[in-house]
Amino acid sequence: MTGALAAPWRGTPAGWLRTWLVILAGVCGPVTLAAEPIIIPAPPQMAASAYLLIDADSGKTLVEHNSRQRLPPASLTKIMTSYIAAGEIASRRLALTDSVLVSEKAWKKGGSKMFIRVGTEVLVEDLLKGIVIQSGNDASIAMAEHIAGSEDAFADIMNQQAQLLGMEDSNFRNATGWPDDEHYTSARDLATLSRALIKRYPEHYAMYAEKEYRYNEIDQQNRNLLLWRDRSVDGVKTGHTEAAGYCLVASALRDGMRLVSVVMGTNSMEARARESQKLLSYGFRYYATHTPYSAETSLRDVRVWGGDAATVGLGVPDDVTITVPRGAAEQLTAKLDLSPVFRAPLSKGDETGKLTVMYGEEIVYEGPLVALSEVPEAGAFSSFVDAVSLYFLELFGGDPLAV
Repeated sequence: MTGALAAPWRGTPAGWLRTWLVILAGVCGPVTLAAEPIIIPAPPQMAASAYLLIDADSGKTLVEHNSRQRLPPASLTKIMTSYIAAGEIASRRLALTDSVLVSEKAWKKGGSKMFIRVGTEVLVEDLLKGIVIQSGNDASIAMAEHIAGSEDAFADIMNQQAQLLGMEDSNFRNATGWPDDEHYTSARDLATLSRALIKRYPEHYAMYAEKEYRYNEIDQQNRNLLLWRDRSVDGVKTGHTEAAGYCLVASALRDGMRLVSVVMGTNSMEARARESQKLLSYGFRYYATHTPYSAETSLRDVRVWGGDAATVGLGVPDDVTITVPRGAAEQLTAKLDLSPVFRAPLSKGDETGKLTVMYGEEIVYEGPLVALSEVPEAGAFSSFVDAVSLYFLELFGGDPLAV
């Protein structure tokens, strides 16, 4: 059974009108409202070999070019290195106050450094700041060896994590991003990883907003220039090698909307910052993210037959987050596809139908509806009465879902 659904973001007079029309649609049939066309310009021209812009909450892709091309990530690799460390801390297999012994391999590694000394012990918290803020290859190897025993073993963990996250175009051979023909990832995979980092480990992610860090009497600044230029930017990571060019994954939060941009293969530090800013500005200017339906909130109550309770609320298991052009929220329509009849017993979380949200002809969300509470089966007599009532109701064309 299909029914129209009034969306709770309706707050303007136009929204009230649409709500009443949706209610009338249940009686009089479908109603179509004329809507002002929303004009979205083409994305900005980008000087990069691959790039991607997504909404971090909805996952909606706003701009992309070569987003699945396998490319060398350079120090963007360290997002995965720190992600694994954050997971170890969350699982209590690692603590910020743990001490890590610095090996000769870690100490000798070239490239960007935290400047840790061989044979000394460094706190996990300091190493993480060395990885995230200073992009230290030495810190990354020391962390990898401490967690997995060797950098090779840690690379195996990185690849397993990539598989769990659905990173289909990635292969890691080391913890640093040191050049290797078999070490690669894509703009889309980096966005996937960054979304997971931000959502799962927000306390760890906060480290990415720090602009500088002092260790061993040496001050080093975060190479993410957008941290100085745009107050809404709070991470994530830069990378550079000759093969990779200048790369930047950036994230920004404005008015509750978070975007993640990935820019790979630019020709300078300035270019990667400039191109990333272009993507973020475009996304915030022309798109908006809404959460019209929240988890555990009833979208409709329906009749339950043969149960201890006469009704059950139906809702979504998780918040529904949708990214659409700015001004398009009033043009969204939603419908419920429900089972024709509900019989007890029902368990909380049982799938009971489907919610579809449309923007014009585009499906912007499609997901399950679930029972929000348990409905045990009633006793024999009550079940018999309900069965007879349901039989005659259906015989005469009644609605088995009506409360």
